[in-house]
Amino acid sequence: MSVNKLVILDRDGVINFDSDSYIKSPEEWIPIKSSLRAIAKLNQAGYKVAVATNQSGIGRGMFDHITLAMIHKKMEMELAKVGAHIDALEYCPDHPDSAGPDRKPNSGMVNRLLKQFGVNASETWFVGDSISDIDCARNSGCLPILVLTGKGKYTHSKIVKPNIPIFTDLSLAIDSLLNIDIHVT
Repeated sequence: MSVNKLVILDRDGVINFDSDSYIKSPEEWIPIKSSLRAIAKLNQAGYKVAVATNQSGIGRGMFDHITLAMIHKKMEMELAKVGAHIDALEYCPDHPDSAGPDRKPNSGMVNRLLKQFGVNASETWFVGDSISDIDCARNSGCLPILVLTGKGKYTHSKIVKPNIPIFTDLSLAIDSLLNIDIHVT
């Protein structure tokens, strides 16, 4: 593995509970406690941790960039409570009907993160709960992991041959990654 080690995470459904009506305020952002502790484990093991998240609620007019910054500030504060932090965060505000190169499953956000940290995609895990996360990982050359939180169970039911590691949640995925026993199923 390269000197820099990076794990990229989706946000909604991986780090925090997701909502079909979008996370539109800091009050609606509710962490998955075991995910916060998993990020702390990655930090302690020397990994850089980045987030790549579609936030079409901005493009849909449901909230603005300032509100999103406040949501991310809450995420930072909750992570800090368990000794964790995110090293970089990319988000795409595009509406799906006018999606640019950054909106997952496109790889714009991930490619910037890979360049920022000077890592190889083929050595970088991308953890998500949706088909667009898995496709984004593949489109950027990263190693996809599916978690069954958020939309993960639905995603798993739609993938005919997942051919990727699948875990109940981020905590189990990170424990496995740190123990180097991830196997493709």
